[in-house]
Amino acid sequence: MDAIVVVEDEVRELVRRRGLDPVAEPAAVRTLVDQVVADYGERSLAGGLPRLGDAARVSRTVFDAVAGFGPLQRYLDDPAVEEIWINEPGRVFVARHGRSELTTTVLTEAQVRDLVERMLKNSGRRLDLSSPFVDARLPDGSRLHVVIPDVTREFWAVNIRKFVIAAASLDELVRFGTLTPQCAAFLEAAVAAGLNVIVAGGTQSGKTTMLNCLASAIPAAERVVTCEEVFELKLHLPDWVALQTRQPNLDGRGEILLRRLVKESLRMRPSRIIVGEVRQEECLDLLIALNSGTPGMCSVHANSAREAIAKLCTLPLLAGENVSHAFVTPTVAGCVDLVVQMELVGSGQRRVREVVGVPGRVEGDVVEITDLFATRGGRLVRADGYPPHPERFEQAGHDLRTLLAPAGSARTVG
Repeated sequence: MDAIVVVEDEVRELVRRRGLDPVAEPAAVRTLVDQVVADYGERSLAGGLPRLGDAARVSRTVFDAVAGFGPLQRYLDDPAVEEIWINEPGRVFVARHGRSELTTTVLTEAQVRDLVERMLKNSGRRLDLSSPFVDARLPDGSRLHVVIPDVTREFWAVNIRKFVIAAASLDELVRFGTLTPQCAAFLEAAVAAGLNVIVAGGTQSGKTTMLNCLASAIPAAERVVTCEEVFELKLHLPDWVALQTRQPNLDGRGEILLRRLVKESLRMRPSRIIVGEVRQEECLDLLIALNSGTPGMCSVHANSAREAIAKLCTLPLLAGENVSHAFVTPTVAGCVDLVVQMELVGSGQRRVREVVGVPGRVEGDVVEITDLFATRGGRLVRADGYPPHPERFEQAGHDLRTLLAPAGSARTVG
């Protein structure tokens, strides 16, 4: 029998006997693994047992198998890895710095199923033929998404999106080249002034990171309620309540949708509401909340700021036949103040492509927008537009003309 298998079996037996919880007590399990490896190494010298080889490697492998997620744990521990996905047991991919690569990790179908079961163990979420999709949050904050046959062709499709906090403030994003100092100063002032901000972009373009950094500009005295499908936002605010959706139980009951969370958040005395991402009819509830005078932010998948506005005018129509463009379009024009468009460039860098303001006017069925910052010649530069509600900037102690002065403060991004 392989030495690693023997050591792993011994560790599992000792964990069971001592009543250790590998998830809650990783330090104790790590100590136990080191002890078992050292003891096995001494016994193997006497003969009759396979040699261990590299003791440190064996300890890491056994610990990952017992207290972690086996062969995938090293990717979860690697700060450079942003996402892990499995198309089939023999094809495990990771994304580093925005670029995907095929790893040398090869799993079996049984290993994939066992790993998924362990990942879902403490989430309260399930996966079976009646519920072939699952979204869950791992203990480290990573987001798990799994789809099983017969929705997939043959194998389980697994995605683990790690929430790598590359930046916690707009100033840090400036240092990373995501946006210019002038744009960062303006956005910080806009959030402090209570403007409603939409962060748009494609998958992995940095929308959640931007939301977190924008939230860092919220005044500390405000009470913030966040609503998400799966917890991803990590705010550093003294008065913050985080809500997430819930799947139905085995009887098909108990489901809590995102739009319910948005409605409930209004009963929690929020100074500001943040929705992790709007995809469906919850957009209507967010617009109603913003229209009631509660400032907020959210993210949305869109290829441009203009398309993000168009999407916000369309998604509320999913809420019912009694919701019409005649109501939604002017509501979007009146509620949305800024759109920050993110993009993932070929080098793997995330950056702000444009920032537009929404003056509140509608021409026909089209919401007017004005360019505040735009990318020209690979540079994020000040455009000629101005945001709505200049009086709010003044009340918050910010000089809008100084913030948006066409000085040569823009620098190359990317």
